Amino acid sequence: MSTEKTTTPRRRFGRPAKDGDEGPRARFSQLLPYLLEHRAVLSIVIVLSILGAAASLAQPLLVSQVIEVVGKQQPLGGLVWLLVILVIVSGLISGYQHYLLQRTGEGVVLSSRRRLVGRMLRLPISEFDTRRTGDLVSRVGSDTTLLRAVLTQGLVEAIGGALTFVGALIAMLIIDPVLLGLTVLVIAVSIVVVTLLSGRIRVASQKAQNKVGDLAASVERAISSVRTIRASNATDREIASIENDATGAWKMGITVAKISALVVPVAGIAMQVSFLVVLGVGGFRVASGAITVANLVAFILFLFMMILPLGQAFGAVTAVNAALGALGRIQEIIDLPTEDQFDREIAPLAMTVGAANEGLAPDAPAIEFAGVHFAYPDSAVKEEPSDPARVALGDDRPVLGALSGEDVVAEAEAAAGIGSADAPRHRQGGVLHGVDFAAPRGKRTALVGPSGAGKSTILSLIERFYDPAEGAVKFGGLDIRTLDRTALRAQIGYVEQDAPVLAGSLRDNLTLSAPDATDAECIDVLHAVNLTEVLERNDLGLSAPVGEDGIMLSGGERQRLAIARALLAAPPVLLLDESTSSLDGRNEQLMREAIDAVAVDRTLIVIAHRLSTVVDSDQIVVLDHGRVIGTGTHSELVETTPLYRDLAKHQLLV
Repeated sequence: MSTEKTTTPRRRFGRPAKDGDEGPRARFSQLLPYLLEHRAVLSIVIVLSILGAAASLAQPLLVSQVIEVVGKQQPLGGLVWLLVILVIVSGLISGYQHYLLQRTGEGVVLSSRRRLVGRMLRLPISEFDTRRTGDLVSRVGSDTTLLRAVLTQGLVEAIGGALTFVGALIAMLIIDPVLLGLTVLVIAVSIVVVTLLSGRIRVASQKAQNKVGDLAASVERAISSVRTIRASNATDREIASIENDATGAWKMGITVAKISALVVPVAGIAMQVSFLVVLGVGGFRVASGAITVANLVAFILFLFMMILPLGQAFGAVTAVNAALGALGRIQEIIDLPTEDQFDREIAPLAMTVGAANEGLAPDAPAIEFAGVHFAYPDSAVKEEPSDPARVALGDDRPVLGALSGEDVVAEAEAAAGIGSADAPRHRQGGVLHGVDFAAPRGKRTALVGPSGAGKSTILSLIERFYDPAEGAVKFGGLDIRTLDRTALRAQIGYVEQDAPVLAGSLRDNLTLSAPDATDAECIDVLHAVNLTEVLERNDLGLSAPVGEDGIMLSGGERQRLAIARALLAAPPVLLLDESTSSLDGRNEQLMREAIDAVAVDRTLIVIAHRLSTVVDSDQIVVLDHGRVIGTGTHSELVETTPLYRDLAKHQLLV
């Protein structure tokens, strides 16, 4: 057996934010790509803003002319109608601009959700082991929604408002520089206040979103485990826990509201103070003959026009800082590496399984483990000596190590049972130490051993949910890290230990890995796994719903449906993780017959739960504490391997 050792390039894994940690903070430059995706519509909005600004700036000038004409007792002519037209046009422009901004805001939310979900579902499995489901859901739902406020609460409008502000400023300078100086002094004070508060808004908003994520995680945990909670008389305690998280979210929301409450009235106060100053000083200057009444009225109108975009700018500052807080949580996920991001470092000449198979030796094992060491990220982390290949790549990141000794296994087992939806899903056991075995093509290989021996971990490595720290997992003689992941998984059917069933219909579950399967093929595979009764007990047939997590099915039915899903895709390699553990004797026999029928010319690797599943295997691999301690047939292992003999004596019920 080969003892080839290779080392997986070391990768950085993100860490969930802890309590009191606002997490990564986004920059405005990270927000721009979301806005620039809609640059065509935003360009129209900016043009409308310019037209609206021009229409608004023209109105005080017309009012001033109307006052002067009336004062000279001359006919108004078309001045009044021109003023009315400008007011109507300005209103129409504002309304259409508002619609475009609302629509674009929804587009920003949609694109951010697409980007986030696209990255989230491609993350390494290890990220889902250490993150809470509810918090991830909150990022998709709640955090992305805050990005809408960037557009709908004044950011783009502030661009047009800036033109109005500058235009009004110039007009006011021409009318009376003295009054303008007093006005600018008041406005400068308000800008300083908003600038000082804006940073606090961003931090408080991000902490508030973290609290919302905690609340979503708690609710998701309680709903998904509601039967266990009821049976344990823990309903009141769970309600209290959720209420505590809800209170935490409320308190942070109040903190954001308090800071925002200081920002929002700043524009109003600035306008009132400026208005009173202009009215008082301006009245004195009119009395002294420095300016005319018409000029004072025009100045006051320009003042209002200058204060309005200032308020928009303050609102934009609040909205952008709140959005950047949420964007920090979104970017934390988007910036994480996908599971295949490091494949180029691992295998610069990666090929598809089909292309690889053309050069395989006909006698190469279907699956082979060669000196494989592995530890889950939360089990142990080890700094390894410098590897020349990694040095050449300039890669100095920490590696997931494979620590030897019972202390690592004990540490992994100590993390067991923390698998609820509101906490990281730590793994029990699963630490491998130099595992070597080969699964011949077209044969059945059974993996047996005590709980935590590493059986399910071996299947996860074959599926490339994780990569070994040392050694190699081979498919047809080739290191699977040289193969395209999608093509590799298309060759492998995998039935997990807990036999997950997705919410939806029978058809939805069956066609998950075989989307082109016909209804007739779906019905045939259901008959093969003895699910005819499930198919016939609902008039909807294949369209019958199975409920959330398959709750409308029994445990055995869920397991058989998961097996049917794998069988329908008809891959050359089948991985069955204790696939008959939830079946009674009769259904187990029927399932074994179905598996035997599809196992012809296929490679099966089965994690055995019962002796009846093992005895017919072509090869049995015995594992203990992450090491292979025996390989052979049932009769051989009974004679040579004490652990297997003990397991067989107890019918492998471990």
